[in-house]
Amino acid sequence: MTDDRTPSTPLRVLCVDDHPDTADSLGTLLSLNGYKVAVAHDGDAALALAPSFGPQACILDITMPGIDGNELARRFRAEPGGDEMLLVALTALGDYPALTRMADSGFDLHFAKPVELAELYAALADFARAGRPGTAVPSGSAT
Repeated sequence: MTDDRTPSTPLRVLCVDDHPDTADSLGTLLSLNGYKVAVAHDGDAALALAPSFGPQACILDITMPGIDGNELARRFRAEPGGDEMLLVALTALGDYPALTRMADSGFDLHFAKPVELAELYAALADFARAGRPGTAVPSGSAT
């Protein structure tokens, strides 16, 4: 039996943060709540991991060295199927210019660190049920 937070078929979630403890902890919490999770500690690793993992949702830090979260979001959106993926910014940034850049990069949601886990779980569950607004339900998700 599943609750309102987790789909019956696990959603594939990619967590990317350059602070390993942050990424690994979030990945563990999501796994414990029924999600299939992959973790990367930088943008290059995320890009290398994504094709084999096939994330349906990505939770991305913004301020990472090298490929930052905004660039990573743009690249994910440009991939086939990228328009169906849920992109979540999880960052300490929250000023208007940063939020504008995140929206322009293709993010669907923004959560400030530290995230309220119930809100994140609810957003993932909503996506698993309904997909992104104007798109089909992600393949392999609960309906």
